[in-house]
Amino acid sequence: MKDKRILYVSSEVVPYLPETEISSMSFEAPRLVNQQGGQIRIFMPRYGNINERRHQLHEVIRLSGINLVINDLDMPLIIKVASIPKERIQVYFIDNDEYFKRKATLTDEDGNLFPDNDERAIFFAKGVIETVKKLNWSPDIIHVHGWLAALLPLYLKEYYKDEPLFSDSKIVTSVYNQSFDNMLNNDLINKIKFDNITEDAIKILDKPTYNNLMKVAIDQSDALIVGSEHIPEELDAHIKASDKPTLEYKSRDEFGEAYTTFFNNSVLS
Repeated sequence: MKDKRILYVSSEVVPYLPETEISSMSFEAPRLVNQQGGQIRIFMPRYGNINERRHQLHEVIRLSGINLVINDLDMPLIIKVASIPKERIQVYFIDNDEYFKRKATLTDEDGNLFPDNDERAIFFAKGVIETVKKLNWSPDIIHVHGWLAALLPLYLKEYYKDEPLFSDSKIVTSVYNQSFDNMLNNDLINKIKFDNITEDAIKILDKPTYNNLMKVAIDQSDALIVGSEHIPEELDAHIKASDKPTLEYKSRDEFGEAYTTFFNNSVLS
């Protein structure tokens, strides 16, 4: 992967959040590419339960300051950055007081999804893309992890389809078993329609379940990775029906060579 540019977009990354399948792989995969001489950028949300002082986050003034329109409301975008100790890896954090100041990630203390997770997902997708545009950094591969990041492929292929910076970028989505019960806000589909995204691409989001959200990501990606040993049968079938280049599940101990081969031979070829 030497000299390849890979953008990692994840809902969670260690060491900033507890270790899960997603947060671990969102650290291990970039570290592998970094060690191979590739160029990487990692983006995640700046949840309020991330200790800014301990992890030495600081705002990047030159990247902050623009407003993103979410469902006809102007929402200020704040960009913060930190370095993972001993790895020479920078992580960019998408922040906004309305969406990410609360001292939690995706659910309240009773385990209920936050009602604005749908808008947080839209804001995160747009915020990443607008920041990468400001960096003027054209990725060869964009690798998506976690359902809060799942709208990124849709926005890249629809809302930003004429953006030349991403014209040659390949989108890879990892599909995990780390899901949520019930549904996101029922108005999600209308909030996406506000951005003039075609209804055909999102009609399945009439029911914004985890599986349907991931199906949209699968449909808008160029290649797929099965990130968990077991994923919902419905998603497994959707991946197979997509007929897109797919890397089957690899454990943390064996993923390195498999990911490198897959990226070089199936995604970039």
